[in-house]
Amino acid sequence: MNRWARHHRYALVVALRRLSAHPFSSLANVLVIALTLALPILGASILISAQPVARQVSVTPEVTVYLKPDAPAGAGKQVLGRIQEQFHDSIHAARLVPRDQALRTLKANPTWADALAALPGNPLPDAVVVTLDNGPDMAQRASQLAQQWGGWPQVDAVHLDSEWVQRLEALLRFGHIGLGLLAIGVALVVLATVFNTVRMQALTQREEIAVARLVGATESFVRRPFLYLGALTGIVASLLAVLFSALALIPLNNALAHLARSYGASFALRLPDTPSLGLAIVVVAILGALSARWSVTRSTRF
Repeated sequence: MNRWARHHRYALVVALRRLSAHPFSSLANVLVIALTLALPILGASILISAQPVARQVSVTPEVTVYLKPDAPAGAGKQVLGRIQEQFHDSIHAARLVPRDQALRTLKANPTWADALAALPGNPLPDAVVVTLDNGPDMAQRASQLAQQWGGWPQVDAVHLDSEWVQRLEALLRFGHIGLGLLAIGVALVVLATVFNTVRMQALTQREEIAVARLVGATESFVRRPFLYLGALTGIVASLLAVLFSALALIPLNNALAHLARSYGASFALRLPDTPSLGLAIVVVAILGALSARWSVTRSTRF
C-alpha cells in the first residue's frame, strides 16, 4: 500500500513539475478548455432556470369553446352538459359564459366601452370555459380535447390558452438536444487539447522515458505522470469554467432583472447544483486522463 501511494505521489509531483515548466502553454491550454466548458454550463443554467417557469404557467390550462353566432339559445348549456357528462374525469371545472354577460364585462372596461357602444348588437358568442385536471402529458391531452370539441355541430372555434406553453416546452426540448450536442463537441475539444498537450510533453521527455525503460520502469510507471497531467488539466479548466460562468451570470442577471421588473415578475439565472457541477468536473478529469493515456501510448512507441 505504501509503495502504491509513493508511486502515485511521485507521478503527481512529476505532473505538477511538467505543468510549471511550461506555464504559458499550460495556461493557454487550460483557458481554451475552460472557455469551451463555460458554454454548456451557461446553456444548462438557462435551461434549469427556464424549466420552473414552464411548469408554473402550464399547471392548469384552460380551453375556451366558442359557439357559433347563430347557435340556438340553449346550445351553450347543451355543450356544457355534454362536456361535464362525457369528460368529467379529465376536467376540473367548466362554466358557461353567456354572450350578454361577456358583453357587460367588456363594457365595464373603459377601453372597450366606447367601441362597443357604437355597435348595433352583441357580436360576442356564448362560450364554455373548461379548466382541465392536472396530470401527465397535460399539454398533449388538452390539444386532443380541443381538437375533439372543435368538431361538434354548434361549436365555431376552440381556443387553448396554453398553446404558447407547448411552444415553450418544444423549445426547451430543442434546447436539451442542442445542449447534448454541445457537450459532445466540448468533450471532443477536451480530448484534442489534452491529447496534443500530452503528446508534446511525451516527445519532450523522449530521452527520459527511454532511460527509465532501460532501468526497468514499467509502462504504468511511465504513463502515470501523463495521466495525472491530463486529469489535472481537466480539473483546473473545469474550476475556471465554473468561475467564468458565475461571473458571466452577474451582468446577465442584472439585465434580466430590469426586463422582469417591467413585466412585474422576478427571474434570475442560476448555475446547476453543486453535485451536478462536481460530476461534470469528474467527467472532464476522466476524459483528460483517457486522452492522456491514448496520447502517451501512441507517442512513446520507440
